[in-house]
Amino acid sequence: MKKSILAATLTTVMVASGAAVAADLPRGPSPYYAPAAPSNIYKWGGVYAGANLGYQWGDVTNSAVNPSGVAGGGQLGYNWQSGQFVFGGETDLQLSSADDTFAPWKFSNPWFGTVRGRLGYAFNNILVFGTVGLAYGDVTAELGGLDESKTEVGWTGGLGVEFGLNPNWSAKLEYLYMDLGNRAYTLTGTNNGLESSLLRIGVNYHF
Repeated sequence: MKKSILAATLTTVMVASGAAVAADLPRGPSPYYAPAAPSNIYKWGGVYAGANLGYQWGDVTNSAVNPSGVAGGGQLGYNWQSGQFVFGGETDLQLSSADDTFAPWKFSNPWFGTVRGRLGYAFNNILVFGTVGLAYGDVTAELGGLDESKTEVGWTGGLGVEFGLNPNWSAKLEYLYMDLGNRAYTLTGTNNGLESSLLRIGVNYHF
């Protein structure tokens, strides 16, 4: 019996000693894991397309006519992203109900389009941007059942903010000022053009 107790005691001491020695042995360096790249940063780069709707108001030069109305259409663009800076280009084409009549004269702007550069700064999924570029569109004069249309070319610029809703969809709020220049009209006997503002909301799908 005593031999059994002694054998058990020696076995226990040896196991405990072995564990202690193993615990004191030097260990190799811990494995290195590279920090994972953040996965929640919104990506603005790439092709996108969408639609917009807003309100347009303005003035016809050399006239007391102030056309205004609802405008809407579609846009297509491409973004490049470098850190928090986002830059690219966008083109859009709009239909507009903006018109006005003063005395016998009526002016309208049935359609217009723009080709613009964009430069913005991203706060993750919130993009604040400025935009400037070319504007073009139809300005129509009417008098006594006669009408005369001119396609006029000018410039546009504005500011906006875009919100990333998920990896593919975003929504934006944008203001544009547009100056379509002046052209000579036979009906009015002078040069007329359109200067207008546009406030619109839109959605984009990012491919």
